[in-house]
Amino acid sequence: MLDTTAIRRDTVLVVDDTPETLSLLTDTLDQAGFTVLIATDGESALELVDQITPDLVLMDAMMPGISGFETCKRLKRDKLLADLPVIFMTGLSETSYVVEGLGCGGVDYVTKPIVLDELLARMRVHLGNARLAQETRAVLDASGRFLLATDRAGRVLWCTPKARELLAGSALPAAAIEQLLRMRRTEPQAQARCLVSLSGRRLECSFLSSLGADELLFRLAEIANTEGDQSILQRAFGVTSREAEVLLWISRGKPNRDIGEILNISPRTVNKHLEQIFVKLGVENRSSAAAAAVRTLAS
Repeated sequence: MLDTTAIRRDTVLVVDDTPETLSLLTDTLDQAGFTVLIATDGESALELVDQITPDLVLMDAMMPGISGFETCKRLKRDKLLADLPVIFMTGLSETSYVVEGLGCGGVDYVTKPIVLDELLARMRVHLGNARLAQETRAVLDASGRFLLATDRAGRVLWCTPKARELLAGSALPAAAIEQLLRMRRTEPQAQARCLVSLSGRRLECSFLSSLGADELLFRLAEIANTEGDQSILQRAFGVTSREAEVLLWISRGKPNRDIGEILNISPRTVNKHLEQIFVKLGVENRSSAAAAAVRTLAS
């Protein structure tokens, strides 16, 4: 007997051109408490998913017409299906086929003849992972965070609504991703961040973590127009225009390296400006200068 106590009623799409396999899986999944959809080829599967989004797909790798691998690729082009788990089923056990299946977006690969209890166990794991990913992204969307995930080429895999506004249809430059990953490797304790220009906006991009082999999580922040605040600080403290810029950015918590990137000057030059700022403000350290700037801008 199959244990169905831990299985909730999810919808599973079975894509296979073999009547015996379809019959076996339909009976097993129905008994286990799943709602079962059936397609006998890749084209039919794509048409069906356009109408009903299943919770998981069991896909035969080799079928007439387009293969299961190609069908999976086409499914994954839709960002709304990014979390849809696809498990391949096939009699092909060679490593090259396994690699192809996982590379085109599959989450798992089982060989025929199928061991039913093992298949159900794998399905539960992948359904749980997909549900967790969807819930996490829903929370991020609700919180209004400027977060996005890309592959290493910069293609956006998913993003929160706030990040989508900043991106305005653009992709994150691959060069920026390479720079951030290099910074993380050389300075693992420091926050890796850099500036990028997208759709006429200057954005600060921070690398947060790797979510998978080719899924990288970033945070975006727009570098706002600072001319008004710079003018206020320049008049209040009698500093130069450049010194006012440096003072403004330290009041916003930026370290010398980030200020240098924003202003296109070296961190050493930033430090020299800070020395002059301390003298003109009559303070001894960075924290005091920042506090004075914050008080002035808030008044």
